[in-house]
Amino acid sequence: MTPTRLLLDAVQDHAAAQPDRVLFTQPLGDGRVADITWAQALDEARRMAAHLKAGGLAPGARVAMLAKNSAHFVIAELAVWMAGGCTVAIFPTETAAHLRYVLEHAEASLLFVGKLDDWAQQRAGVPAGLRCIALPLAPATDIETWEAIVARTAPLAGPLARGADELAMLLYTSGSTGQPKGVMQTFGAISRVAAALVADSLARDGGVVREHRVLSYLPLAHCFERAWVECVALAGGSMRVYFGESLATFMDDLRRARPTVFISVPRLWTKFQQAVLARMPAEQLDATLADPARAGAVGKQVLASLGLDAVERAGSGSAPMPPALLDWYRRLGLNLYDGYAMTEDFAYSHTTPADAFVLGRVGRPLPGVQTRLAEDGEILIRSPGQMLGYYKQPGLTAESFTEDGYFRTGDLGEYDAQGLLKLTGRKKELFKTAKGKYVAPAPIENRLNAHPMVELSMVSGSGRPAPYAVLVLDEALRPRLADAAVRAEVEPALAQLLAEVNDGLASHERLQALVVAREPWSIANGCLTPTMKIKRSRIEATVAEAVDAWYAAPGPVVWA
Repeated sequence: MTPTRLLLDAVQDHAAAQPDRVLFTQPLGDGRVADITWAQALDEARRMAAHLKAGGLAPGARVAMLAKNSAHFVIAELAVWMAGGCTVAIFPTETAAHLRYVLEHAEASLLFVGKLDDWAQQRAGVPAGLRCIALPLAPATDIETWEAIVARTAPLAGPLARGADELAMLLYTSGSTGQPKGVMQTFGAISRVAAALVADSLARDGGVVREHRVLSYLPLAHCFERAWVECVALAGGSMRVYFGESLATFMDDLRRARPTVFISVPRLWTKFQQAVLARMPAEQLDATLADPARAGAVGKQVLASLGLDAVERAGSGSAPMPPALLDWYRRLGLNLYDGYAMTEDFAYSHTTPADAFVLGRVGRPLPGVQTRLAEDGEILIRSPGQMLGYYKQPGLTAESFTEDGYFRTGDLGEYDAQGLLKLTGRKKELFKTAKGKYVAPAPIENRLNAHPMVELSMVSGSGRPAPYAVLVLDEALRPRLADAAVRAEVEPALAQLLAEVNDGLASHERLQALVVAREPWSIANGCLTPTMKIKRSRIEATVAEAVDAWYAAPGPVVWA
């Protein structure tokens, strides 16, 4: 599976063929926006590339980017590529300590600083002497600015090419199980993935090239957004990318974009659902959707309230999607699909075909993807987007592949007769109770997370008589839990949830109790990764001293 052209070649071709077509729409604050055309984006990228080369950027040098999503995040990446470098995108929520780790581990030569909320604290993580450049919309700082540089620098001329085997990106994993690892992706790999995703989109559109609209708001430091939004837009040439201004303006940003394509992660899909159910009780909505005469109109109305009424294709990734949640959106009329992929395959592995949707399955292998199951059920994958390896970790790289080149995902699964994959757990998350049998927490957590009161959950209990689950309750409910009367109403509902979940589990999997967490898990307190996956080991360490008391407590519901 070889692309006819690499991504950087495609970008230059699109800019030459359609210079005045809008590529990006960037909010500037106070309701103002700027439309940036292909010609404008490539002109600024060439000017910054000329500046980087003139400054002595070595071939293959790592250039880091610490920024929220913006048009200039992408333009800066293009500039680095044109100048011969490799980008290292860092999550904009990272602590100073993690920022320093990545910058030092990657041996970054330069840091682009963009739009951020916590630069005052993060700046302490920048090694002394590391040169920085401030992107547009960056916090007020004494760093040299992008605008000043491009204003005085002539653009780098001529076709600018990179080799398929050259490094394009170091993607640092979000570190749900430990220190982040630098995943090396080449221009060949990201170009193959981008070309394949563009071809898939074209096929779903019946072979007609259309201008799709997408809102970029999931972190571009994560490969899901990088591959499915940035690289698809750059490779295809017909997608217009809108950016969000802030969390407070998210609905306005959605209404501005009216996306036709929309991707998100399970936790945010849950939050959208909770926002709807806060306005309309679940029982009332379910009854309406069960009425064929009213279901279509009501579904459209609900989707319009979320800003998703123009969406033709929606996707979920990065973490398991509870089947009940997926079913809820599809009953509204949203064409939502689940998928499965990893940073190590540049988010190119499995997705759901339009003609083979089955709840609880994450789809079939995408074109060019080869898969098989190991004897223990581990999913093994060979993808066109397969990483070159982990940066500076040859031993770990070798351990991560089979002798014939399949990547060991660490995930467990099974395929049905239609070739659709079901995820059944993660090898490293399996634990044994005192009964000596393994428990896979993820499927149980999916059942718990489907309840409207539950925002997040974690199942644990290694060496214990039975597993337990810690719950973070819905954001709207949490402030009211100090009231004893509210707790008295919530507790029976949680006890019923426990009974319903346990009814569907094997005896050794049944939960001892549901424990309501004292405070929500967040990126800031270290319990969530930047992509909102739970940091299991961190949460388990936080609650370790309280677990004995939970097992001794009476009743099925424990208030931590």
